[in-house]
Amino acid sequence: MAVRRIIILGSTGSIGTQTLDVVQSLNAAHAQGKGEHRYEVVGLAAGSNTELLKEQARRFNVRHLAIGAEEISAPCRTWANEAGVLLGPDAAEHLVRSVDCDVVVSAIVGVAGLAATLAAVKLGRDVALANKETLVAAGELVIPAAVASGSRLLPVDSEHAGAWQALACVGCVGPGLRDLTLAPPMNLDGRVRKLTLTASGGPFRTATREEIEHATPAQALKHPTWSMGKKVTIDSASLMNKALELIEAHWLFGLAPDRLDAIIHPQSLVHAFVEYCDGSVLAQLGAADMRCPIQVALTWPGRAPGAAKRLDPMTLTKLDFEAPDHARFPALKLAYRVMEKGGTAGAILNAANEAAVRLFLQPGASLKFGQIGRLAGEALEEVPTRPLTSLEDCLQADAMAREFVARRLGLRAAVTAR
Repeated sequence: MAVRRIIILGSTGSIGTQTLDVVQSLNAAHAQGKGEHRYEVVGLAAGSNTELLKEQARRFNVRHLAIGAEEISAPCRTWANEAGVLLGPDAAEHLVRSVDCDVVVSAIVGVAGLAATLAAVKLGRDVALANKETLVAAGELVIPAAVASGSRLLPVDSEHAGAWQALACVGCVGPGLRDLTLAPPMNLDGRVRKLTLTASGGPFRTATREEIEHATPAQALKHPTWSMGKKVTIDSASLMNKALELIEAHWLFGLAPDRLDAIIHPQSLVHAFVEYCDGSVLAQLGAADMRCPIQVALTWPGRAPGAAKRLDPMTLTKLDFEAPDHARFPALKLAYRVMEKGGTAGAILNAANEAAVRLFLQPGASLKFGQIGRLAGEALEEVPTRPLTSLEDCLQADAMAREFVARRLGLRAAVTAR
């Protein structure tokens, strides 16, 4: 019996919990003879939600656990010590290095998941990549490491998963997506004219600049189509999420900036368009349910019955598309600036945005929603961009960007990555 062993980084978050739903569904299908593999969860890593982590470990019989929070309650620490749980900021990385597996699901939000994900790549593990910050901040490190080790980066973001499927069905794969079951990697710049990612437009798609500027956290967290964690939801509201995804696509598929675009599609049913050099366009559609791209990554190159919602073609009575308004959503342009600058530019943009979003979400914070993108753009221009040759280069740029945001807002200490 073929068994795929999985480590889930960020198991208590939105992607992590849905991954466990997918595993449960796939194993049920396998028991009925409908799936090629059985899936065994061999490791779980969480931030601070120890109660949910304990419940997940019990339900899936997982012995190898990690908690990234630097401070946990005394009862939780006692349990962790008795159970041999790895503790501290480096716990997820130690889990990846110490527990053998076939697939690592990288779902820790932000740069906090970078070290563990890079470790998995260097070990040659397949990585189901939901943490877009890994490639945004350190694509210049991760892609060469994947090529050297044979690690496959299997995208979990719905847009990248859609693009991946549209590319793979005609034998095109990017530098992070090698698979012996497909045709050999080809030069996408020669065959692909443009890759277009879709964006829902978030809760402020029709809002005025003034309304966006002064939006509250409660308003920004009301996403119209997707259920996600708070940080990703705020990024979606500002379209920073799409900027980060464009940078991720640049590294994942090896496409030049002038072959990458984003458009607004409020129904969130079409996830990506791939236009080929001959004028043919392939689009990938699916219900707004992250369990589908998660399952595609876990089962690739096979397919199996799953728990995701089904898309009924008879319901496709109207699909709307519109160009993004860069005056109201300036974040998108920052993606192209990062790709132009290279080096540590991605780490700077990502860290400044993370710091600003965290401050915006703090109770009683005075930071305006409109300031988030401006602070990130200012950091991108004012924090020195340097060559990216090591993880330390990336982390130094990250720290400098966070310090920049703190100074600009008159804070005494930088906003940490956790």
